Amino acid sequence: MSSVATGGRASPGLLDRERTIAKPGFNRWLVPPAALAIHLCIGMAYGFSVFWLPLSGALQNTPASCADMSLATALVTTDCNWRIADLGWIYTLFFVLLGCSAAIWGGWLEKVGPRKAGFVAAICWCSGIAIAAIGVKTHQLWLMWLGAGVIGGIGLGLGYISPVSTLIKWFPDRRGMATGMAIMGFGGGAMVGSPLASRLMAHFATPVDPGVWQTFLCMAAIYAVFMMSGAFGYRVPPAGWRPEGWTPPAATGNAMITQGHVHLKNAHKTPQFWLLWLVLCMNVSAGIGILGAASPLLQEIFAGNLIGLPGVPFAELNAEQKMQIAAIAAGFTSLLSLFNIAGRFFWASASDRFGRKNTYFIFFVLGIALYASAPTFANWGNQVLFVGAFCVILSMYGGGFSTIPAYLADIFGTQFVGAIHGRILTAWATAGILGPVVVNYIRQYQISQGFAGADAYTMTIYVLCGLLVVGLIANALVRPVNPKWLMSQEEVAALQAQSAGAAAKVEYGSYGIDKGRFDLPALLAWTAIGIPVVYGCWFTLVKTAALFAN
Repeated sequence: MSSVATGGRASPGLLDRERTIAKPGFNRWLVPPAALAIHLCIGMAYGFSVFWLPLSGALQNTPASCADMSLATALVTTDCNWRIADLGWIYTLFFVLLGCSAAIWGGWLEKVGPRKAGFVAAICWCSGIAIAAIGVKTHQLWLMWLGAGVIGGIGLGLGYISPVSTLIKWFPDRRGMATGMAIMGFGGGAMVGSPLASRLMAHFATPVDPGVWQTFLCMAAIYAVFMMSGAFGYRVPPAGWRPEGWTPPAATGNAMITQGHVHLKNAHKTPQFWLLWLVLCMNVSAGIGILGAASPLLQEIFAGNLIGLPGVPFAELNAEQKMQIAAIAAGFTSLLSLFNIAGRFFWASASDRFGRKNTYFIFFVLGIALYASAPTFANWGNQVLFVGAFCVILSMYGGGFSTIPAYLADIFGTQFVGAIHGRILTAWATAGILGPVVVNYIRQYQISQGFAGADAYTMTIYVLCGLLVVGLIANALVRPVNPKWLMSQEEVAALQAQSAGAAAKVEYGSYGIDKGRFDLPALLAWTAIGIPVVYGCWFTLVKTAALFAN
């Protein structure tokens, strides 16, 4: 952006942090919808599997040699259909690049502000999907990997962390609730995007074309509108601002909430950083492993029980019956996603009352109890208890994501919380590999040993309990940071003086930005976000109705 010199100072560009300083009269309740607009779009990463089956059958006739093609061949072939395993690497790239990009550019985000980060995230995510559309049209898998997986994955990381620091500063009185509102959107992206993608593919499909590339382009355009609206809707409070009538808790009130700030360059030198890294990694590993295997888990454990054929194992069902239970299992997966979303808001909000450490204590203790009980529920043939247990587990999986930013703010302060959060997300990238490996490979080992049904998953579930025990121990060891790592008041003041926030504080003084009311602009913003979310919830509940029909 070009700048125009005025009064000896260059006027800030449209994307610069200085242009996002809130003016008097701004309502802080406009910021969460801006964050949700971005998170609901990038959250479609969870729903990309809706494209795998159509893409795996995109070509009508393929030579016999395609059955034994290598992955290297799959990347460039124009004659062979892609295997779901080849396409699934895009899902892995999403979350590896999310964690890496959040860690690499988290410090940059703190300097430039959320608007520029949100703008770049929109460019990367939407252009990545558009490049993937070209890959589908030309049948070049490497272009899909590069576009959606790599470039889109960078957009995921920047978009995911873009609102964290800003929301925590706008809602110091309700840190958990604020981050829960935004990160809930990421969990809900697939709930909104998957039915949209299905409808678009049905519209564009022909006998020789599944309509995926056209769907990609349409979704990229829709997402660009929402994400740009969110990026330009971001505002940051002036330095030193606090909600009207709120005073920070006394230094002796809660030892787990620091009164100072740890510099980004020192955060990883503290034991607290690595303990919280382990806490997030173990919680996510246990949840993501089950989320990725939810459909076969339910089908193989309950099999004929799902369709009124009690005692009939999965292997003895015919093709039509397997299709019936596959549809019911899809409802189970959708139900887990709904609890994943709801948990992000519920648990993060609850952490404002219980405290972050106690909330994670609940996650691990209750998670261990529910995982350990699941094989018993399966042996009883009680699918209601079994499904209920995993719904609660997945709510805590989502809650772990939304509670960790507030936990970091409590421990390290708010000055660099966005960048520290970006670095801690490397735990997610690790868990994205660890969780599915644990579930899939142990299951395969059990099957090779002759186990079937619930028995094939028993060892897996107990291993996941072990991961939660590790997380429980790590969380118990978290203590307030040593005061030696806290920045001095002079250092904090110097950092704030470098930003336009300090200038805004001097210019505007002490003024009430937010009166805590929903005015008309806030109502319209929340309505624009609420309509697709409500539709997604309704669609999910309709799909899951069959789960309890038998």
